[in-house]
Amino acid sequence: MSDLLRPASASTVLERLEPGVAAPRVLSIAGSDPSGGAGIQADLKSIAANGGYGMAVITALTAQNTCGVRGVHVPPPEFLRAQLEAISDDIVVDAVKIGMLASAEVIGVVAGWLDAVRPPVVVLDPVMVATSGDRLLDADAETALAALLTRAHIVTPNLAELAVLAGRPVTGWTDALDAAEELSARIGATILVKGGHLDADQTPDALVDAAKGVRREFGGARIVTGNTHGTGCSLSAALTTRLALGEDPADAVAATRSWLRESLRAGAGLMVGQGHGPVSHFAGMWSRGGVDTRPAPESIAHDWWQHISGIRSGIDELPFVRALADGTLHREPFLFYLGQDALYLREYARVLAEAARLAPTSAEQSFWANAAHGSIAGELELHSSWLGPGDGATFAAEPSAATTAYLDHLRSVAFGGDHAELIAAILPCFWLYTDLGRRLHAGEFGEYARQAEHPYASWLTTYADPVFEEATERAIEFVTQAAAAADPALRERMLRAFETSSAHELAFFAIVP
Repeated sequence: MSDLLRPASASTVLERLEPGVAAPRVLSIAGSDPSGGAGIQADLKSIAANGGYGMAVITALTAQNTCGVRGVHVPPPEFLRAQLEAISDDIVVDAVKIGMLASAEVIGVVAGWLDAVRPPVVVLDPVMVATSGDRLLDADAETALAALLTRAHIVTPNLAELAVLAGRPVTGWTDALDAAEELSARIGATILVKGGHLDADQTPDALVDAAKGVRREFGGARIVTGNTHGTGCSLSAALTTRLALGEDPADAVAATRSWLRESLRAGAGLMVGQGHGPVSHFAGMWSRGGVDTRPAPESIAHDWWQHISGIRSGIDELPFVRALADGTLHREPFLFYLGQDALYLREYARVLAEAARLAPTSAEQSFWANAAHGSIAGELELHSSWLGPGDGATFAAEPSAATTAYLDHLRSVAFGGDHAELIAAILPCFWLYTDLGRRLHAGEFGEYARQAEHPYASWLTTYADPVFEEATERAIEFVTQAAAAADPALRERMLRAFETSSAHELAFFAIVP
């Protein structure tokens, strides 16, 4: 059945891991290990660590720990069948990993279910020989398991299991590859033969497919550790998941080995048990991503807005805002404000252009570039209608201390930080103005602000412009998405930049004498 494993491009694999795309649904059919290092428990950890959604059907209950197995209870085959049917009646199974199957009856139930459901990926880890060398299955079960092999796409025996399946002794690594090729030709499946039991400094694995003429070896120095409990279970479950993601077998084996070796090296740090401890299935994820939750963009928007609630209240109470709203603001203070705002917008447009230059996507690049153009072509045109035509009139004012401080802040972030921090610093100029305009036109500051005869009606209209409001929503979306994807340190810097710009907005509104 190995020909059913169709290779996929790297982009396909990455797409399956994108947020919002379903993870492959991987079913483990195996025994349990209450100590958590092997069997079903290890499989579920391995599946999750490699990007899949794990499910489990239990073939046997064991009483074991890191020192050994004390007892095994095999539930009735009818109950095994009920578990399998309960899963496939409700859930599309993308891949199946098969582990411990304790009897011929149990194997027969699994074989019948595979024939009925025909999962697209089946990986069989033939649990047949104990570490001591003792055979775990009786003759009838071994015969039934041999028939089950033909239903698998990949079989993952260790050297002792390979010898049993091949029906002959295996002496050394080269002979193991020959035996794997013989077995592959007989059952029509790919063999991943594992060399961990070799008495050598190297622990190679090899992928062998007789039908395709494939014999791909994977080398690696032995990792000296006592934490080897469940390595076979973990490898086969991780490999099943990688295949379900669309990786071709060779790439899937390479990625699985890399993950397992990382987990082996970190196993001792778990300090679990007095015998052969487990591998640390999530060590890489913990070290690279930590265990802190990543906030959703909408949560960030809510939290940041609340974070500057004091600044927002301060803006509302400014004499300039109140006088602007009720129409009592004199023309000279208003023109002073416009002069400072013109100076601000000229430099703000350059900062927006830098945000466009640094943008990671074409959509963001286009958005920030359009915003820069709008600051010059739209906003400054309105300013010139009040201040007088031409740059000489529009930009005649001397910059106030507040204007200079705000622009210095934006320039320092634009040309000294990164894109995420920069757009966080830009956001308050969108968000605070849109919020103020929305509330002005809702009558929150008095009904007169909504009237056409208001002396500053044309200016107040720009505060609640629907196009600007739409742009603000887009800006919030870009910034909060970037913050959600950032690590905690960058997210904190983004918040500081956002808060600092918000404080500068308050100071800017307060410059009117």
